[in-house]
Amino acid sequence: MSDPIIIIGAGQAGIKAAETLRTAGYDREIRLIGEERWPPYQRPPLSKAYLKGEMETERLFLKASGFFDDAGVTLMTGARAASLDPAGRTITLEDGQVLSWSSLLLATGTRARSLPLPGAELPGVFSLRGIDDTSAIAEALEAAQTVAIIGGGYIGMEFAAVARGMGKSVAVVETQDRVLKRSVAPQISTFFQDLHRAHGVRVVLGEGVARIAGETRAEGVELVSGETIAADLVLMAVGAVPVTELAGSAGLVVERGIVVDEACRTSVPGVFAAGDCTEFPSRRYGRRIGLESVQNAADQGKAAALSMLGEAVAYDPVPWFWSDQYDVKLQIAGLSTGYDRTEMAGDPGSGRFALKYYSGDRLLAVDAVNDPRSHMMARKQLAAADQAVAA
Repeated sequence: MSDPIIIIGAGQAGIKAAETLRTAGYDREIRLIGEERWPPYQRPPLSKAYLKGEMETERLFLKASGFFDDAGVTLMTGARAASLDPAGRTITLEDGQVLSWSSLLLATGTRARSLPLPGAELPGVFSLRGIDDTSAIAEALEAAQTVAIIGGGYIGMEFAAVARGMGKSVAVVETQDRVLKRSVAPQISTFFQDLHRAHGVRVVLGEGVARIAGETRAEGVELVSGETIAADLVLMAVGAVPVTELAGSAGLVVERGIVVDEACRTSVPGVFAAGDCTEFPSRRYGRRIGLESVQNAADQGKAAALSMLGEAVAYDPVPWFWSDQYDVKLQIAGLSTGYDRTEMAGDPGSGRFALKYYSGDRLLAVDAVNDPRSHMMARKQLAAADQAVAA
């Protein structure tokens, strides 16, 4: 009997790969190994509906409890892979178990980025990445009166909306000169800054954090300028970093993420990778890209599974993302990096509009605010343009 396919990482990419293997007819053993104690679950609701208590834990799970037995997938939770031996085709777990594999998929995802700030270890300081993080934050948020968020990215701004909706005093501190700067144009940043300020959030831009103030627990955020913003709950929301240590220590090529080709193959035969932990080549954008999104995790997990079974795969998606803040939904299609002009469709003052990003005459991306039709049209237009170029 041959060794199983092993998947390291029981998130969106890992579970999609396992499901795809079975759907495609693979009938040998599959092992799905995850560090967390939970079965595979959705992450987007963690900073929104789940944090607000509007979703039960079981509703986060990506599969019903009977799926793994029915599909013949061995799910190992609370298990961490400590080392990988590509030559011997084995993986060693932290508890000492040594498992052999015929093919290996790394779907290790990302972890919350940390800041080496004095006071960062104090009670009352959190980052938000998993179910347990959110549960701890939700409990603390009930008792908190003042909230400070370090980082004006999507997690930070979504959390600000939830906390403000609960009546908390909220401040967001962003070192850049505008929020969401990494992914959107100034027009979109301005819209969301104005939205949060209209809801009573203090948005502090272009300011660094010197330390977390407090002796036995967090009491505030001290800025580089010397001001201290009072806070009995501090959220560090400064982005995420791909989990690549296992791959790197085993000699796989790693840059920002685990480097894979269009078929999700790493630099080592028999080892594949998918999801947030990867960098892959995009003909669409003319470079290697890494995507942190549900869409990419699921689609690349499926592509990796098919590639492991020997099917021809050329993974190059139209990326898309979304963010919910108050009653506003931002939906993004494409990547705007490298744009040289934008075109507005609709009126931001109405709360419903779309911003198109171009490089010359080529459409790169569209940000749609409360405008799902424009979002869907953009995804179709971007896909059609690529098909025309390929033809």
